[in-house]
Amino acid sequence: MKGFFDALPIWGIYILLVLFLFISYEIGYRIGQNARAHRDKSEPSALNHLISGMLAMLAFVLAFSFSMASSQHRARRKLVLEEANTIGTAYLRADLLEEPYRGRIKALLREYVDTRVKGANREKFAWAVRRSLEIQDSLWAQVVKAARHNPGRCVLLVVRAVNRVIDVHEKRMAAALRARIPRSIWIALLAISALTMLTMGTQGGLAETRRLIAVIPLILAFAVLTTLVVDLDRPQRGLIKVSQQEMVDLQRKMKQSDEILQKALGSSSRVAPEGPTNSPRRGH
Repeated sequence: MKGFFDALPIWGIYILLVLFLFISYEIGYRIGQNARAHRDKSEPSALNHLISGMLAMLAFVLAFSFSMASSQHRARRKLVLEEANTIGTAYLRADLLEEPYRGRIKALLREYVDTRVKGANREKFAWAVRRSLEIQDSLWAQVVKAARHNPGRCVLLVVRAVNRVIDVHEKRMAAALRARIPRSIWIALLAISALTMLTMGTQGGLAETRRLIAVIPLILAFAVLTTLVVDLDRPQRGLIKVSQQEMVDLQRKMKQSDEILQKALGSSSRVAPEGPTNSPRRGH
């Protein structure tokens, strides 16, 4: 079910849902007509309570699905912020290392952020994941070399920061690829939607009136809500996407921090140390 939805554009999902609900209603309408033709004494009003219950059940499942998809979307947004803060911390702590490790690690972190930002594009998502893993391996190799070259508290701080960067990456992958609405909920949502439209169609067939003026807006509304839940559940496709603004801001801050650090180091190197001055004595 999730694979089928993921393969379709969002407008295609909406059209299919509208057709699915309308066909369900039409089948119910034909069933009602057939029952009336066979002189079934059932009255259309007898289905009113059943339809009210079905609509309430459908609204509940829609609200439950929307709440689940919305909470997952918020969790993905928080992970973007967490990853930006984690990478920023590792970038700043890299200044504690000696060259050439400092420059190599900071260059890898800059490329890592660029890759993560590009990965927000669906066409580049698979490439970004592969490249991120490669950069993580290179980062860890540089940290290990720095630790072996000069073990100390400063290197330990960088090791922890880089390890945290790798951990947050795994959390983001889990949230993007595996934290999805279960298939059973999608099946229940579609089944209840079909049964609701089927029951409403049966009532219309018994009453010999389609009531399309009321049914069409209802079908369109339910299709919009269901499509919105699908869109929230697909972080890499559709209209609703996880903002990468925190990562973009981190790119800018990295450049600014490098410029500030270079200016600070340059100004300190230009300041000459002051020594004792011997003033000439006057002769008497």
